[in-house]
Amino acid sequence: VQLQASGGGLVQTGDSLRLSCAVSGRTISNYAMAWFRQAPGKEREFVASVSWNGGSIHYSDSVKGRFTISRDNTENTVYLQMSSLKPEDTAVYSCAVAGGSWYIPQARGYYIEYWGKGTQVTVSS
Repeated sequence: VQLQASGGGLVQTGDSLRLSCAVSGRTISNYAMAWFRQAPGKEREFVASVSWNGGSIHYSDSVKGRFTISRDNTENTVYLQMSSLKPEDTAVYSCAVAGGSWYIPQARGYYIEYWGKGTQVTVSS
């Protein structure tokens, strides 16, 4: 299974970016998908997740109201629309395939099965 994230780049505070993650080797339609990010010197943190059918979505408090996760099962792709970007959003963003149909961060029984390599997002002030 391979996950290829794209769409990152260098933007200014307040700008928007749309990340894409194309999955090959597994049909994602039965699995939750998620985005994580890791800033330099910090641990990887959860950003957003979407259930297999898009009916259950979770966001971290730091991005809620600014980021939107979505998926297109026909394209085997998950997206992250990022708006009102801030310098503290600077990180490598990675997508992930969950081990089940739902993914609830920091909850028992939910886990990530596959990780992608990530795309760099840099927000200048």
